[in-house]
Amino acid sequence: MQKVDIFGVKYSVTNYEDASTHIIAKAKANQSFGVSALAVHGLIECYNNPELRDKVNKLELIVPDGQPVKWAMNSFHKAQLSDRVYGPTLTLEVLKKANKEQLSVYLYGSKQTTLDAFEKNINTWFPNIKIAGIHPDRFRNATSEEDLQDIEKINKSGANIVLVGRGCPRQEIWVSEHLGKVNAAMMAVGAAFDFHAGTLKQAPSWMQDNGLEWLFRLISEPQRLWKRYLFTNSKFVALFLGKKLNIIN
Repeated sequence: MQKVDIFGVKYSVTNYEDASTHIIAKAKANQSFGVSALAVHGLIECYNNPELRDKVNKLELIVPDGQPVKWAMNSFHKAQLSDRVYGPTLTLEVLKKANKEQLSVYLYGSKQTTLDAFEKNINTWFPNIKIAGIHPDRFRNATSEEDLQDIEKINKSGANIVLVGRGCPRQEIWVSEHLGKVNAAMMAVGAAFDFHAGTLKQAPSWMQDNGLEWLFRLISEPQRLWKRYLFTNSKFVALFLGKKLNIIN
């Protein structure tokens, strides 16, 4: 799969069908495989933090979650992407295919109430999927002993897919650090947990299509997100214009 560099991050030139098919192939084989749906926030976090960027770039599949990332890929690399690969939608596409293949899924991260609601919806929407296990976020780094226990629990469950919802960039770090340890396709999909659990509303389609999902989320969670969008969105616009004007490489 072709990859292109957007401000240091190696994005895959892909779409929902190709990405989900690739993930399912790895999942069926129980191969340790890392996926991130990385939007502008995660991209700028990587740009600002070389150590984080190196960890994220270890993931085999980084998809353009946000419309601005898609626009940058098309503008700078002629990727000819007709759509972004939005994490919550990719999650559903993977679950659809997992349902057909009768695969098992492990839910790692988020709050217990969110996990319970997400698990219930998966059981309703995709009855052939087995929930191999659920593990709420500790909202702190696991100790070495806890981490080994988590790895053993996931691998013993036989999970084909591990959905990781710890927030960006904690989820990307977790997936990167568990490559070669967890025998499953690991997907860092963040807000997909809340959206598909029904605990958080998604932006209207017209806002998503026009790159305004950030505004909807900012209005929904202003106290938590205002700093994120003020600094990361501004930095992205500056980098984008700088590259278009050949001010930066």
